[in-house]
Amino acid sequence: METVAAYPGKPAVSDDDQVLSYSELDRRSSTLAARLGRLGVTAEDRVAICLPRSVDTFVAILGVLKAGAAYVAVDLRYPEARRDLMIRRSGAKLILVKPGGRRSLEHFGEAVLEWESGGASEDVPAAGRVVPPEAAACILFTSGSSGEPKAIVLEHRNLVAFARNQGLPTLLPTDRTAQISNVSFDAFSFETWCSFAYGAEIVVVPSITELLNSDLQRELRRRRISVMLAPTMALNHIVRMDRNAFSPLRILHTGGDVLLPSTCRDLLAGEFSGEFVNLYGPSEATTACTAYRVEHVGPDEDTVPIGRALDGVTTYVLDAVGRPVPQGEMGELHVAGPGVGRGYLDQPELTDERFPPDPFAGDGGRMYATGDLVRERADGLLEFVGRADDQVKVRGYRVEPGEVERVIGRHPQVRDVVVLPAGDGDGVRLVAFVVVDDALPPKDLRESLAGVLPDYMVPSAILPLQEIPSNDHGKRDRQALEQHLRDHQSRWRSYVPPADGTERYLTDLWERLLSVEHIGANDDFFEIGGNSLLAFRVRRTLQQDMGVSIGFRDILDNTVLRDLAKLIDEAAADLERKG
Repeated sequence: METVAAYPGKPAVSDDDQVLSYSELDRRSSTLAARLGRLGVTAEDRVAICLPRSVDTFVAILGVLKAGAAYVAVDLRYPEARRDLMIRRSGAKLILVKPGGRRSLEHFGEAVLEWESGGASEDVPAAGRVVPPEAAACILFTSGSSGEPKAIVLEHRNLVAFARNQGLPTLLPTDRTAQISNVSFDAFSFETWCSFAYGAEIVVVPSITELLNSDLQRELRRRRISVMLAPTMALNHIVRMDRNAFSPLRILHTGGDVLLPSTCRDLLAGEFSGEFVNLYGPSEATTACTAYRVEHVGPDEDTVPIGRALDGVTTYVLDAVGRPVPQGEMGELHVAGPGVGRGYLDQPELTDERFPPDPFAGDGGRMYATGDLVRERADGLLEFVGRADDQVKVRGYRVEPGEVERVIGRHPQVRDVVVLPAGDGDGVRLVAFVVVDDALPPKDLRESLAGVLPDYMVPSAILPLQEIPSNDHGKRDRQALEQHLRDHQSRWRSYVPPADGTERYLTDLWERLLSVEHIGANDDFFEIGGNSLLAFRVRRTLQQDMGVSIGFRDILDNTVLRDLAKLIDEAAADLERKG
């Protein structure tokens, strides 16, 4: 690593327990690489890394790469079935776990290796394996339309091209980058390689969800964080609650979902004065392929651009038969350049379909068909419209739900919105899930939409939510929304009224937080629109209003209203006995 020679004694990565300099990180990862080599790991092998987020995660990744293999980072918080699927699909030759971590993966037999980087010192070879640029570097998993995740293969040259791309803000050796993302997500690649490329320090901090239970601004200052990639869904929520939360940062990146104009206006009107960058890019094109520096969003702007192509990246907006569309018209975004990955592991037909030859470059290269619909504005900026596979026919008319979302999002009281199709065949209709600032009856919103949309584009149902749910990758969780719709349609048939004062208090609290009416004693917090962010607010409100302290884990274990009310009564009685 060039960075090791330039900054040998400078901190490279730290967590709450230890700090590793660049030279120590290099030494420990070389030690691991030598051990992996003795175990038979070689070029194009895959090694699964099943470790808690810590400095050892980075030692392991570099050790695997130095051994010539590709790493498969597996988040330990995933369900066991998901973890096993990722390991099996990747064809991992070895699985690295912490000491004592073999038990949950013992069915993989001798492939499981217990390891920690601070173990006994070993002799390190003077020179590591020479790894060619086209060698596989990592395997990332993304959701597939079949329900099975797709394994994306990225090569060393993809990561190198992205890490030093001049289209991104340049990090400084004095920067400290927050490492908050899921290790299995492509945002982890951004946090890792962009930081190491410039000699910055990676600081392993609690996940973004955990940080929400604290004063985020204070935590960023305490840890001296200057660079962060915040998932867009989390950013929209945090800025809504505190527009100054990110003020300690020098650079704030966001990506993974639709950035709301209202979020940008609120953030820029506060104390934040650094660079604010909206990133767009599929995992197949190495994390990001376009970027937009957000400096101003006017009151009449209803979208935030995804920007222009990064250096070396070429973007095409094509119609259904692969022809460029005129500027201003909608088409599918295709991406070409050094960030385009190898393809999908062991899925040659799908790879050929989604990674076709680039007919415009003439150099034999390939491009990636993103499946995202965009349009190029008159100023050359790209604007995200929606997913190509989201288009539906309603009463015989072709409708793009993203267009309906944009219109709903213009309403001054709407903070966020997702529009989904419901039903089949001739019975397809649109359902809108909305987050509003103040009380906005669905009837009033529907009447407002009827004045600007044809009747077939006006959602037949408008369901208020406190927040749009997000999945493990920080993107809109459409499955959760679909389940919420099913619950909404059935819950009226099983209403049980609150029986006492505590249950009535919780009913009122949940109705205010969730913007849901007619909540009963048997309703489950998460099934009627709650999420972990709102569970934190329930906990805080209970402390403020009733003086009882309920553990966050206890709330997650008692999500039915009547069960939580009983827990509160027990805590209150215990508090009264003590004094």
